Amino acid sequence: MAFSVELEEWVGSVWHRFITRRASPDFPEARVELSSMQRPLAVLFRAMGGASAVAVEAASARELVLRRSLLQQVAGTCQQLPLAWCDASHLRLPPSLAVYPEVALNRELYRWLALLAAEAGEMRHWARDNQRWTRQLLQRYPALRPRYQRLVEALLPLRPDPSQLGKDEAALELALRKALGEPGSVERFPRSERAPWPLPLWLYPAECLGEPQASDLGEEAEGNLQAPSAEQQVARKRAKRVEESTSKGGLLLFRLENLFSWAEHVDLDRCGDDSEDIDAARVAEDLDELALSRQRQRKGGGLKLHLDLPPADSDDVPLGAGIKLPEWDYRRQCLQEDFVNLQPMLPQGSAAQPLPPRLAPLARRLRRQFEHLRTDRQWLRQQPQGSELDMQAWLDFHVERQHGQCAERGLFLEQRQNRRDLACLLLADLSMSTDAHLDNEHRVIEVITDSLLLFGEALAAVGDEFALYGFSSLRRQQVRMQELKTFAQRYDDVTRGRIQALKPGYYTRMGAAIRQATRLLGACKQRRKLLLLVTDGKPNDLDLYEGRYGVEDTRQAVLEARQQGLLPFCITIDREAGDYLPYMFGANGYTLIRQPQQLPLRLPQLYRQLTQA
Repeated sequence: MAFSVELEEWVGSVWHRFITRRASPDFPEARVELSSMQRPLAVLFRAMGGASAVAVEAASARELVLRRSLLQQVAGTCQQLPLAWCDASHLRLPPSLAVYPEVALNRELYRWLALLAAEAGEMRHWARDNQRWTRQLLQRYPALRPRYQRLVEALLPLRPDPSQLGKDEAALELALRKALGEPGSVERFPRSERAPWPLPLWLYPAECLGEPQASDLGEEAEGNLQAPSAEQQVARKRAKRVEESTSKGGLLLFRLENLFSWAEHVDLDRCGDDSEDIDAARVAEDLDELALSRQRQRKGGGLKLHLDLPPADSDDVPLGAGIKLPEWDYRRQCLQEDFVNLQPMLPQGSAAQPLPPRLAPLARRLRRQFEHLRTDRQWLRQQPQGSELDMQAWLDFHVERQHGQCAERGLFLEQRQNRRDLACLLLADLSMSTDAHLDNEHRVIEVITDSLLLFGEALAAVGDEFALYGFSSLRRQQVRMQELKTFAQRYDDVTRGRIQALKPGYYTRMGAAIRQATRLLGACKQRRKLLLLVTDGKPNDLDLYEGRYGVEDTRQAVLEARQQGLLPFCITIDREAGDYLPYMFGANGYTLIRQPQQLPLRLPQLYRQLTQA
């Protein structure tokens, strides 16, 4: 019996691979993955005028009403296909392309879609708009015409034969072929009950993901939301709201003799009812549509411990009633005044503590290095008197005298004590993602804590004015800013105790934290002002702050800081930071620490480089 079952499974798997391969219209040997071209495509899209905050991501398959061949119907394939589309926040491209039998053509198709998306605007009519965008792109860049023609000529033989289609479908297919070959030549398209076979050279209407905001799910659901890990899939699912029936009516028919008698009753271990389903993530990936309901099935015997906010007796200590701050809405291109409430806080249970002994050797070395900056001396040029001759000033004087011009200038160099006239404010990201483990021994929050401690030791040695803050957020009403050291406070055991009492918080509303840091730095009298941000990811929150909204608000906050004469600089350990930080902080406004364990040592070194530049 076991042998027959194994034989049946083997035959079934062989048949599945055979029929799927025969029914697929793709060319697997020429397949090109989006992951191998994602970064170049993003650069091409933005270089051609696409919005800098639009992310290039993989598109999920969508259902299409197509005429499938007999083999495709037997194999159950081609019911869902990934299509390229673009909206204000995302450029979604198929996760892989195997449309053409040549790898070069599939790569060229990816580039064409990125170029077309940069030219595209709001879509009102799928076929007419794609023709118009294609025509404009070819007119603006005539060198693209041969490439486009190669893609069209190689695609037409692969499309369905109009002679084998119905009357309406054949007319629509002929019109699409003409529109591909001569963009802009077709204004009216015949109607057909079935959709045409997908055109990989065109963009499709933006898919309505129906992603509800977390606030729509009720407060109970929000407490269960967690930040996605780096290993999870980034493909999004369509979602729909469903209302569960509250009626308890209905007819249940059963036979009484089917019930267990008392003698037949057996004890069952039902602990599995309250356990987590380890296959839930895999099942969710296979689903095309996720249904969300306000009603929640509570687990028997379950206890909800992680609430949106901790109780008052265990929460951090608030300082004041909160500060109202604006926030940038890129959709309306305006600042929303008093939109965010920022709450200054002190870490709970922060008693004065000395520097941990494990950091003492490194702290002594950093203090010795930074103490030398106090005694750095600076050479002043063109002085009327000094210890050495200024050769450059003497050469300028000699050349000017040869030409009949003799301006008075000093010809000596004088060495004077260098006065460091600068202030620095360090913002540390304390969101829940910092609770993740880097390895078996270190968590992100521990690395950030060590970095703050050593940073404070180094700056206390050099004598620069500095302040230390941490931040996290839970929607716009609760942006939490941990006060570790203000400009007026000394760096002592009280500050060290506050740093060591830090705990991971909630989410990352960067814009509000940067604006408050800008206000604090703006009140300093120093000439040079440095704003450092240490983070492990991109801006996000439970509300609209996720995605482009948060990126645009953070970018606007950075621009506001620069307008006030500050130097914002971001230090990150996120390996995907190159996709969004250049847009927010500029190409030279951030650095990536590829080995996060080195952050405590690298942070003071970066400060030294930035302040000596």
